[in-house]
Amino acid sequence: MVTGASLYLLYYMMPEPVHRAGPFLSRMVGIVQPLLIFAMLFLTFCRIEPKELKPHRWHWWLLLIQGGLFTLLGLGVVLISRHVPGGAQDARVLMESAMLCLICPTATAAAVVTRKLGGDVPGITTYIVLINILAAVLVPLIVPLIQPMAGMTFWEAFSLILAKVLPLLMLPCFCAWLVRYLMPNLHRKLLQWEDLPFDIWVVALVLAISVTTKAIVRSEMSWSLIGLMSFVSLVCCAFQFAAGRYVGGKYRPRRQNVSPEVEQRGREVRKVTAGQSLGQKNTVFAIWLGYTFMTPETAIVGGLYSIWHNVYNSWQLYSSYV
Repeated sequence: MVTGASLYLLYYMMPEPVHRAGPFLSRMVGIVQPLLIFAMLFLTFCRIEPKELKPHRWHWWLLLIQGGLFTLLGLGVVLISRHVPGGAQDARVLMESAMLCLICPTATAAAVVTRKLGGDVPGITTYIVLINILAAVLVPLIVPLIQPMAGMTFWEAFSLILAKVLPLLMLPCFCAWLVRYLMPNLHRKLLQWEDLPFDIWVVALVLAISVTTKAIVRSEMSWSLIGLMSFVSLVCCAFQFAAGRYVGGKYRPRRQNVSPEVEQRGREVRKVTAGQSLGQKNTVFAIWLGYTFMTPETAIVGGLYSIWHNVYNSWQLYSSYV
């Protein structure tokens, strides 16, 4: 994270001739980031049997939390817009920022971190699929109420979000299972590189924090509003990790008569998995969603959220190895 922020600040302080490379670098980051996400998902799916991808009861509770709070905040924005003089612009921006933090799907890199923390990779991968479907349905339903889009129907908005999400989600899955069943020798070799997905995630994190630093430095918003948005993203991040771990800890498997040691281990695995499912977000998607469908200023909240969830992930990873 420090490396990512330092790289952009170093570039920002360089003389003007160097900045001419800015558009080229932006295009390169736009190409490299999806490739890194694809590679992480591909290697993750290589380790998962198709039959392991099945919904659990805790999945539905997390979907209810994300979808329910997103819908309630959306109705709150509608009420502010209609009944408060001037629309209370700052309050609206903060509420829309919270909506983005809540409905944003789970990060594709979450499976990599969950595996490092000893969680259930098939469980979180299944949730990644479910929450992307929920976001693709809810966003076109709620956003037009708070931010009418001229000339865009529900189905156009619905298709736009699906086109953004599904190729990056489903193509790695298809390729991984193609390799599993048609190229077993290659599949076995890929499984030997246990830490490669984590190494790819580190590179992707450097790029993500660089993009976040750029958004903050070049933002024209007041620092007070950025500070409030940072606080909103911190509260949303802390709440979602805590709520996910709480739900995971309460969930009980269908199996009966297991030993206390096995039950305790299973509870810890579920807490880690549900916490990462709800707390670690695809912040690139949140930035795009803010720019495309909501008040443009809200896009920065995705970058702010990425700082908080990666700080927490760093602490978790450090604690797991100490």
